[in-house]
Amino acid sequence: MKMQQVQKGFTLIELMIVIAIVGILAAIALPAYQDYTVRARMSEPMAKLSEAKATIAEFYSSQLESPDTLAEAGLLGEEDDIGTEIVQSMTLEVNSLAPVVSIFVHASVLPGESSDLAFQLSGVTRADGTITWKCRPGAGNAQATPMLTKWLPTSCRG
Repeated sequence: MKMQQVQKGFTLIELMIVIAIVGILAAIALPAYQDYTVRARMSEPMAKLSEAKATIAEFYSSQLESPDTLAEAGLLGEEDDIGTEIVQSMTLEVNSLAPVVSIFVHASVLPGESSDLAFQLSGVTRADGTITWKCRPGAGNAQATPMLTKWLPTSCRG
């Protein structure tokens, strides 16, 4: 009587199927993870914009006019001195009494980007001394291109 031999280990086809499944999962997960890490890095620019928003709103409520510069609003340093590893610079423009604060993010933080990207807070001034803010992708210019919506913080989408 001949004993049947018990199979040990996996066959080549089973291993190839497992590798294919892992490859498909990685192809889906890596881009999603990259977008997640970029959105996480956008917390620093949002913190800087929140600081600018608060100081400009305070300036506007006391003076009933928008400041001409970030330094005049009470932020430390000039527009170009605000740079960090993630944030290149931040600027303030006043268009018909409505302040627009733009923040520029280094391209090195963003996968596949060759130029800096921008997003901004656009303010609408009210007669009662308050400002209503709206976050949006920045306007494209020589300094940067608009930030992709998928990388904007959740409060800036839509």
